[in-house]
Amino acid sequence: MIYGSASDWRNAARKKVLFFGMSGLGKTYMSNTLRDSGDWFHYSIDYRIGTRYMGEYITDNAKAEAMKVPFLRDLLMSDSIYIGSNISFDNLTPVAAYLGKPGNPALGGLEIEEYRRRQEQFRMAEIHALLDTDYFIDRAQRLYGYPHFICDTGGSICEWVSPEDPKDPLLSELSKQTLMIWIRGDAAHTEKLVRRFDRAPKPMSYQPEFLTRVWDAYLSEQGCSGDQVDPNAFIRWTYAQALAHRQPRYEAMARNWGLTITADEIGAVRDTSDFDELIERTLEARANRT
Repeated sequence: MIYGSASDWRNAARKKVLFFGMSGLGKTYMSNTLRDSGDWFHYSIDYRIGTRYMGEYITDNAKAEAMKVPFLRDLLMSDSIYIGSNISFDNLTPVAAYLGKPGNPALGGLEIEEYRRRQEQFRMAEIHALLDTDYFIDRAQRLYGYPHFICDTGGSICEWVSPEDPKDPLLSELSKQTLMIWIRGDAAHTEKLVRRFDRAPKPMSYQPEFLTRVWDAYLSEQGCSGDQVDPNAFIRWTYAQALAHRQPRYEAMARNWGLTITADEIGAVRDTSDFDELIERTLEARANRT
């Protein structure tokens, strides 16, 4: 780790952290809290994905839908209107809408092969965005003068790495640049996330092997074909399994590459002083265990 002790952190002229874990446990809350202090640059991986690496996919998909409407088609073909996504830190809906959900087209679902294609596009986009971290660390200081840096990752970072491999290329690069921090939830947090997801199921990205396993299992359990699947029912059915699949991967990332901080500890942070004290305590506790 780039900060091996509490004193390393306390005395660092530049503090650089990366938050990872399931969405809804405090990554963005903590990032916003630090950014609002005025000394921290907030690099959102999801925003970078949507603006740099998937922007054309998102826009072209919207154009394809518009081209189905004769009135809009004529305007597009004559360059009379412009279609773009209004993505922001607080509105990442265009990315999720493009990812979509597999199942019955009449219910808004995608054919499974098209869904897999978009999943692969997202996988590559997220890896590229994560590897851009070093560029943004430099840019944050050189261009804007920010001394400190936050990388706010998406929940799927654990899907693309081998956390037990000490030579994993993505984790090796990220750990050289940042202090990697897992925000860990408990059973009560998991139940809350499942309830929230059940009320408003959102598209997710999955490791290809995991997706194949749950898709085949769902078809077998429901006794249906892919084009009969209710898209929302499938992703609701999959969500709790995705949480269970990701938990040990996050845990291995934290054990081998960084720190673990609980969601409750993050929720108690109100300013940068609280955050600094929390990191120092966590580093001291880790040092005492080793």
